[in-house]
Amino acid sequence: MSQRTEPAVLATVEDGVATLTIRNPSKRNAMTPEMWRRVPTLLERLAADPEVGVLVLTGEGDTFCAGADIGSLRARDEDSRGLAVAAEEALAAFPRPTLAAVRGHCVGGGCQLAVACDLRFAAEGALFGITPARLGIVYAASSTRRLASLVGPATAKYLLFSGELIDTERALRTGLVDEVHPAGELDGRVAEFARLLLSRSRLTQAAAKEFAAGADVPPDPERIAYWDRVARESDEAAEGVSAFLERRPPVFTWPLTGE
Repeated sequence: MSQRTEPAVLATVEDGVATLTIRNPSKRNAMTPEMWRRVPTLLERLAADPEVGVLVLTGEGDTFCAGADIGSLRARDEDSRGLAVAAEEALAAFPRPTLAAVRGHCVGGGCQLAVACDLRFAAEGALFGITPARLGIVYAASSTRRLASLVGPATAKYLLFSGELIDTERALRTGLVDEVHPAGELDGRVAEFARLLLSRSRLTQAAAKEFAAGADVPPDPERIAYWDRVARESDEAAEGVSAFLERRPPVFTWPLTGE
């Protein structure tokens, strides 16, 4: 097997945007155990890079990810589900905004990863599904709650009970995706939105990401106090107001690391 076709998760960084690409072309980018293991390692490295302001998750070619490689589920010594949850949690905890760029199939563990991103942009014709009911697998509690928080209990139950695939129209209507574009325009729109996020306050984004992640539990007073203190000590608000009054783009400088 050549390096070009070997299953892998690849990481690149360009102009402040990190891209994770899922690659397993012979199996619609299905995730092998080694690919699941690779995701948290890559995310840790990218989180430590102060140049990275946005992360995009996508699949190579014309599909996003068909889920876990079913062959790996037969090996009882491989806890593929545990590896998938670890990758999902690492993605959800990534400290900068994350975007899933979805084309083709986004199924099973692939949909699990997409749901762990902050936002999802899809190409027309993409298909979404979470299929443990087809395999007799109990979907992880944390993954179920994250899905229900995103799309609501009814849609989460529809997806999990049936294992059926839904199209982009229904995914957009239920909140599973945020935008749908013609296939030829998806990459351009994702790049445009990533640049927009890079121009905004990273302080605002970091605090909003943390608070939104805990939207279903009472806010932690210590974390509220922490972000209030960081906001007072930073120059972000002063720069934002000055830029608005001076009719110029703001230059936000809050650090990405070293909280």
